Amino acid sequence: MNQGKVLQPMDKQDAPLLSAQGIKVHFPVDQGFWSRLRGEKRVVHAVDGVDFSLRRGRTLGLVGESGCGKTTLGKTIVRLYQPTAGVLHFDGKDVTNLSASEFLPVRRQLQMVFQDPYSSLNRRKTVGQILARPLQIHGIGTRGERANLIEEALNAVGIDRSHVNRFPHEFSGGQRQRIGIARALVLDPEMLVLDEPVSALDVSIQAQILNLLMDLQERKGFAYLFIAHDLSVVKRISDDVAVMYLGRIVEQGPAREVLGDPQHPYTQALLSAVPGQQRRRERIILRGTVPSPIHPPPGCRFHTRCPFTKDLCRRVEPQLITLAGEHKVACHLLDSSVAAEMAG
Repeated sequence: MNQGKVLQPMDKQDAPLLSAQGIKVHFPVDQGFWSRLRGEKRVVHAVDGVDFSLRRGRTLGLVGESGCGKTTLGKTIVRLYQPTAGVLHFDGKDVTNLSASEFLPVRRQLQMVFQDPYSSLNRRKTVGQILARPLQIHGIGTRGERANLIEEALNAVGIDRSHVNRFPHEFSGGQRQRIGIARALVLDPEMLVLDEPVSALDVSIQAQILNLLMDLQERKGFAYLFIAHDLSVVKRISDDVAVMYLGRIVEQGPAREVLGDPQHPYTQALLSAVPGQQRRRERIILRGTVPSPIHPPPGCRFHTRCPFTKDLCRRVEPQLITLAGEHKVACHLLDSSVAAEMAG
């Protein structure tokens, strides 16, 4: 886990930098003329009621299978998507329904690094132009001052300033991702949303980027929302972990507890698939496939694949309950208040 974080004043250190309550993101599905005529309304429940918080200088790892809603949630945090319902607070301010102009100062403090380091960079622009654009949008500095800020950002990520006039195709994948990180850093934000930032890179390059991110966090005190499906990567960089399944968080808490002693059957299955874990836990093969987010199953959304499903799981949706400290899980098997009904 991360060590040596930059300390904030006690009142700010304890208060969440980012908090989400009941966040939902639904996308309408157009079924054509006849469906509209019959009044059918179908939506994709990409994110369907998520609560979490993130404190300054810490990393929250958000994990789950492809299609579980991780990236949608990350893009909603930076307001690339507008939440259908719920409330987002950043630095104590409700930013849920701010207009684009009102959100602009917040966006300076809340930046995103995308998964694909090539498609996220404008291939028609040089590195200098790519990094200058955020500064121009926010009206920061003179031309000379912007050049200095660009140089500082490139130095921070290990890119030589002499490359400022090169284009993205002239760099390797790892170098392009460093440029993507530099673009986020140039505004000196408080938080980064990192959407699978190393999944498109070779294993050796992944380690370099992770080391870079941890070093930047130690020196700058950034907060990270780290989205990934690779639990070994999440374990290395995260302080806390939230596990998503079909638009909902099913387990969350300190990384050492969630990944060291997982309680939800889905988390246990994910961990059993990590290379090297087979020696410590039996491999769990989940049956079936993830249900459609257009028609999520009633009750527990995991019940169609869970090896421990009971009748209650098919009828009643479990809520997150606290096991100990900050470790929470949404599973009827672990809720003592319904244990008697399940036993019956």
